Formats: sequence, structure tokens, C-alpha cells
Amino acid sequence: MLETSNNNELPVLPGKRYFTIGEVSELCGVKPHVLRYWEQEFPQLKPVKRRGNRRYYQRQDVLMIRQIRSLLYEQGYTIGGARQRLSGEEAREEASQVKQLIRQLSTELEEVLEGLRR
Repeated sequence: MLETSNNNELPVLPGKRYFTIGEVSELCGVKPHVLRYWEQEFPQLKPVKRRGNRRYYQRQDVLMIRQIRSLLYEQGYTIGGARQRLSGEEAREEASQVKQLIRQLSTELEEVLEGLRR
């Protein structure tokens, strides 16, 4: 999922559960006001808000931000194009999960049918 072209230059993510907006800013090479703007533009980006509306990002949020950064700054996508690309990836992943679930259900139904025939 994560495009790793120039993300190798970014710092390694520490093994924490939550990150403040300042920490994410440093980890992703993006200013805090840009992160707040991206929250409005990308529905996939939803940090947890706690006391005083302070944002706490989880690991998957940081990875998503790094992917957005790569799409915009390194691959030259517009915000609309990056949003479309990310939603397309989500749709493909969801379709794959649905196909896998259908195969599993089909197998289970065949086993039930086989048991009824006996």
C-alpha cells in the first residue's frame, strides 16, 4: 500500500500507539497546518481527537500521510487525483476481501450440502 520511493529518507516510525501532530509532522516531513488541511481533503485520514480537540494519530494514519505525501510531492498527483487513487485502492482491497468471503462461504455451503446428502 505504501509507496516507498523517497520515503526511505523519512525517519523510522517508533513503536508507539499514538502520535501528536508535532511528532507526525517531523516523521512525515510535512507541516502541521498541511496535516490539518489533508484531514479535510482525504476522508481516510481521521485522527482521534481528545481533550481540547488535540489530535492523536495512529500508526496507520502516519502510513497514510506518508503515502499521501508521496503521491502529491513525489509522483506529482493533484489533491483530487491522489484522493481518487487512494479510494480506488480501498475499493480494490474491499473487492478482494468480498471475493475471499464468498469463496469461504461457498466452500462451507458445499460441506453442509455434502453432510446433508449422507
